[in-house]
Amino acid sequence: MPALTTTDAPDSAARAGMWSTRLFFLIVGIGTAAWAPLVPYVKLRAGLGEAQLGLLLLCLGVGSIAAMPLAGAASARFGLRPVFLVGTAAIGLTLPVLATADAASVLAPALFLFGAGMGVVDCAMNLQAVAVERTAGRPMMSGFHGLYSLGSLVGALAAGALLIAGLGPAATTLLAVAAIGALLAAAWPGILARAATAGGPAFALPRGAVLLIGVLCGIVFLTEGSVLDWSAVFLVQDRGLDPARATLGYAAFSVTMTAGRLAGDRIVARLGRPRVLVLGGLCAAAGLAVTVLVPDWGAALLGYALVGAGCANIVPVLFTAAGRQEAMPPSVAVPAVTTFGYAGVLAGPAAIGFIAQATSLPAAFLTVAVLLVGVAGAGRRLKL
Repeated sequence: MPALTTTDAPDSAARAGMWSTRLFFLIVGIGTAAWAPLVPYVKLRAGLGEAQLGLLLLCLGVGSIAAMPLAGAASARFGLRPVFLVGTAAIGLTLPVLATADAASVLAPALFLFGAGMGVVDCAMNLQAVAVERTAGRPMMSGFHGLYSLGSLVGALAAGALLIAGLGPAATTLLAVAAIGALLAAAWPGILARAATAGGPAFALPRGAVLLIGVLCGIVFLTEGSVLDWSAVFLVQDRGLDPARATLGYAAFSVTMTAGRLAGDRIVARLGRPRVLVLGGLCAAAGLAVTVLVPDWGAALLGYALVGAGCANIVPVLFTAAGRQEAMPPSVAVPAVTTFGYAGVLAGPAAIGFIAQATSLPAAFLTVAVLLVGVAGAGRRLKL
């Protein structure tokens, strides 16, 4: 089925599709923020070490990677509505389990299903975002990703405030699930019937320039996953904060990422895509260095803020590059890069755990900083 054009849909339908896409990015952001403050609670409740927690977190990445190609195929065959419904339901049903379970045998499958739900919705919303952007005829990807960051920010701040007030992880998580359900209902009327891939397969392994773009996406996703899954743990065990206030690390990251993405189109237009990659990679690397090397929890928050600012527009720029390259059709390259980038979610949290077990958590963060310097170096060579 060909992609929608401005003649295929009236203005009201186009606006509904735009708002629906924004709400789904918001849903994924809230789901991410709902999980982030649960990590130190899960670690303490289940009595896990760093390596054991890393293995558990691996389940989230495996679930996402396994589900995304299936989501692409299902979207092409059945349309986006059932895919969005199944993915959002998986998120909402597993979060309460993650907030209360204390056995790895329960947490592991729940985290796998949670990751699968996040991967399904992420794949579907990016397919819809590409179609909506094409219909609008103007850049919109940074704005959509900004709504994800806004959901992460609002969710992290709300979760932190509720936990500090003594509400508890279970009740806080139920409120997040209720918000996700309400957003799904609001987004439902604007879901596109289909977001076709111009006759190409739903998933293909990246090659050529797409492979490099995918690797860079993977590094940035790894960085985001490291902050999501390990920032609270770092602030608790290395900077002495209590678990409730440790959510401030991810909140600081989300603030600057949200601001950067909401202003992303203007930033890219002013600096150019290569400079966004170079300066963004260096800024994020410097942020992790500040977090680790300055022994103060306030400096750690500043460092996480720098990481968010640096990473903010790298992935949107890379998605644009995937659409502009000529090694693969854009309609195939974009889903491939999305899936390949999620390998960072798969490998990142587990790798951080193993490196932390062998050396230390600060050393693991510095390893990520070195990879971000590599992203900056690639920005000078990649055709954008």
